[in-house]
Amino acid sequence: MIIRSATYIRSSPALKQCPSPDRPEFGFIGRSNVGKSSLINMLTGWSKLAKISGQPGKTRTINHFLINDKWYLVDLPGYGYAKVPAKMRDKWTEASREYILKRENLACLFVLLDSRLIPQKQDIDFMEFLGRSHVPLARVFTKADKISQSALKKSIQQYDDEMLKNWETLPVTFIASAVKKTGREEILDFIEESLNKLSNEVRYKKE
Repeated sequence: MIIRSATYIRSSPALKQCPSPDRPEFGFIGRSNVGKSSLINMLTGWSKLAKISGQPGKTRTINHFLINDKWYLVDLPGYGYAKVPAKMRDKWTEASREYILKRENLACLFVLLDSRLIPQKQDIDFMEFLGRSHVPLARVFTKADKISQSALKKSIQQYDDEMLKNWETLPVTFIASAVKKTGREEILDFIEESLNKLSNEVRYKKE
């Protein structure tokens, strides 16, 4: 997929303020400081599309970006650690949860995982919540440039082993580095394939 345009549309504090669900949406979410904004900017090719901060918890709203006038990339508030009051953090979490469970045009939710860390309970629990809720998801192991190939392989295997305790099959998985642009083509190709499938399904229903 070639990204020809990427336009910021709206920041919504809750689902009811989001744009009309008239296009497929691909959400990006992860624990605070997992490298979400950097990944979004790398994927779109627009270095300042999503705001990057060294302080965890920068994303506090549901942010919609229109890509190629065809689909939305949605930047969701991170879960986990953030230097903000618990009440505020809980508000972001509830907004994300409502969006994930009720947004009918959500085609896939990309869950970002820091490849440098051992499996985190928050990440495992969150993906199990998605699985039980039948939310389509894909895993993205970020910051792959910061560890060796053997350490990266070990990290992914640890997540696989932990998840297979409760999962019959594992989600689609990508390896990414915003610095080296690793995973860009693979993720964009996956989104394009998903869009084509959705288009064919709509065409079939009309026929």
